[in-house]
Amino acid sequence: MAINSIEELDVWQQTRELRKEISILAKKLPEAEKYNLTNQIIRSSRSVTANIAEGFGRYHFQENIQFCRQARGSLVETLDHLYCCLDENYIDAEKFEKIKFKIETCLKKLNAYIKYLKTAKNNQ
Repeated sequence: MAINSIEELDVWQQTRELRKEISILAKKLPEAEKYNLTNQIIRSSRSVTANIAEGFGRYHFQENIQFCRQARGSLVETLDHLYCCLDENYIDAEKFEKIKFKIETCLKKLNAYIKYLKTAKNNQ
């Protein structure tokens, strides 16, 4: 079955849910972090879905793969910002592990999507 819109793409749906959770977390960070950690974690999490969407819209396997690689980098960047939240005691270990698990799940989905795109490109 062909996927006709970004909304049908499972990896985009999953990273969208992660982005929404990161946004909720960011709103709870201290005011002193507004232009630092808060801004960075929001931007990196938004970059994930934006890059997946832009790659999907390119209709070319190689470009889609490249944008997905950018998304993967942004996912790992979001994880690093999450570690900052933990290290600064802005979140507890339980909350950290919950979001970290979601990031790792999204990474697996994204890697699988990249593998699918590479296979489709090679079979073209």
